[in-house]
Amino acid sequence: GCNPLAETGRSKLQNQRAVLNQQILRAVRMRAGAENLLRATTNNKVREQVLLELSFVNSDLQILKEELEGLNISVEVYQNTEETFSIPMVPLGLKETKEVDFTLPLKDFILEHYSEDSSEYEDEIADLMDLRQACRTPSRDEAGIEMLISYFLQLGYVENRFFPPTRHMGVLFTWYDSFTGVPVCQQNLLLEKASILFNIGALYTQIGTRCNRQTQAGLENAVDAFQRAAGVLTYLKETFTHTPSYDMSPAMLNVLVKMMLAQAQECIFEQIGLPGIRNEFFTLVKMTQEVAKVGEVYMLVNTAMNQEPVKENIPYSWSKLSQIKSDHYKALAHYFIATILCDHELQSGDDEDQQEKALSQLYDYMPEGLMVLTVLKDKVQRKQLGKAHLRKAIVYHEEALRVCGLCKKLRNIDVLQEVLTAAHKRSLLKYAQQETEDDFLSLIQAPDILPKTEHKIETIAPQFSKVKVKDFFHRLGPLTVFSAKQRWTAPRTIHIHHEAGELGFSLKGGSPVQIYCLDPVCSAASMGLKEGDYIVSVGGVDCKWLGVNEVLEKFKSVGEQPIEIEVISCQDTAASMHSKSATYSVGMQKTYSLICLAMEEDKIDQTKKAPLKLPFLSWGTKNRQKAASTLCLPSAVAGSSQIKKKLSPFTLLNTESSLY
Repeated sequence: GCNPLAETGRSKLQNQRAVLNQQILRAVRMRAGAENLLRATTNNKVREQVLLELSFVNSDLQILKEELEGLNISVEVYQNTEETFSIPMVPLGLKETKEVDFTLPLKDFILEHYSEDSSEYEDEIADLMDLRQACRTPSRDEAGIEMLISYFLQLGYVENRFFPPTRHMGVLFTWYDSFTGVPVCQQNLLLEKASILFNIGALYTQIGTRCNRQTQAGLENAVDAFQRAAGVLTYLKETFTHTPSYDMSPAMLNVLVKMMLAQAQECIFEQIGLPGIRNEFFTLVKMTQEVAKVGEVYMLVNTAMNQEPVKENIPYSWSKLSQIKSDHYKALAHYFIATILCDHELQSGDDEDQQEKALSQLYDYMPEGLMVLTVLKDKVQRKQLGKAHLRKAIVYHEEALRVCGLCKKLRNIDVLQEVLTAAHKRSLLKYAQQETEDDFLSLIQAPDILPKTEHKIETIAPQFSKVKVKDFFHRLGPLTVFSAKQRWTAPRTIHIHHEAGELGFSLKGGSPVQIYCLDPVCSAASMGLKEGDYIVSVGGVDCKWLGVNEVLEKFKSVGEQPIEIEVISCQDTAASMHSKSATYSVGMQKTYSLICLAMEEDKIDQTKKAPLKLPFLSWGTKNRQKAASTLCLPSAVAGSSQIKKKLSPFTLLNTESSLY
């Protein structure tokens, strides 16, 4: 990871985010206490004081939220450092977390569950904690992405080795919401995995934003990075379906995916126009459709950002920036088509049919009384329609400038103002160059332009298999046998004596090998060896990873001398129990507050109506309307834990998972 003390612009923003998260946590705790006191007291004087305190805390929270929004729109820090004349892209900030100490829980589990000396695994535990710490400050390049993916895959091994489905390990993971700053605390490792995935997507957005968009290679890298960011966020949405954090909720992730694909589409348009846009009929037709596509996708992003429940938590400046970009690129589309109509009169040598076909593809309909071929041939109609498009372009430009001026955060981004102003002036100049005598007689309304692109933008799914990861706790043995879900006896020592050159049993299986066809009257059986036992060591040498031939070689190497082996016996896995998991998420309104899954031993017949019970830690609908406490209790939810069939670090990558 990067040096956490480095005074770079990005590290300063992340440090400010961490400080704001702590301030928000303190404020929501104060608000929760005040609301509880307000409900409990009947003293009017106390109620007045509490209401006054609540108004102060709520205003303080609003200020902190605005400061956090300011960090989310601090896009200049993430842009390429070279001088550029492009509208800034929007990156995602990394989720912040608290330090986690795995030492005691993992050492206790190794001693209790694996019956091994836990002190021998201190280096492995330290490596895991160092990797997690480095993931808090990843470098903004492929090395940073690879490190985050390595930790994500390592968590798959850790989950299968140390997190049984029947109980919690006592490791508390705390992650802060990227948009609200509200903490989410769980003992569930899935919260950790989902948050790391979010940060992988966020880091891709920062890489894409950093690319130099004045070069062809830079634009290609930016398109790739935004597509990969969208792919990771899509994977997060589809795999972890009940995340207890607003920034990872399905609705929010859906909006973020749309925004990343829109930014990739914008880079495609810049890539096409990078060599320069020739003032030629068919070139301008192509550019018109491409830029109209960019305007359309940003319009869809803006619409999605203004839907519930995303609207309350998406940064206001992001919503306005998507609206500005939509208007700006729609204006450019109308400017391009106006240039076609005003500058390219049909000449005798031109292909009339091709021009008619190309122009007709731009419109869903033509204004009343106009035909595409007639417009191409008639100089007056051509000019009138061109001026109508210029008027519409100017309207869109002015709307973009107006919205930009209304948003304080966007108003301070100089390059955005410069790009919008330059485009507006260009359209005004083009309009002024046309004759104006017939303006009062022209009632033509410019029709909408049909968007079309030759470069379809799609998400790129994360390719975890490309990152090779070795299990830190490889020495514990093959994961198919030595996992948190399997139960076995403590290792037993068996002294093997050769009887007429025979061991009295055969071996089978892979790693570790199993006892097979045990002779019940042999000396090994009399000492406690059982059919199906796993051999974990031979002559004091660990052999969990050895195959049948290698173990037989060890037996042969001692000749007729007695040899000592250690074996374990698998036990029946205990009946699956419902695991309880609580989500502590102070101050999160409407949804994802405090979520707890309670154990229900007997299933209630679905045809019968369950008696009405008071909810346990549930968020009441009435409380939301009356500014009730943010510390609420969720109603009991019946659930059944499922035993995974495959034991591998990728078990949870291909199945629907819940973070509760």
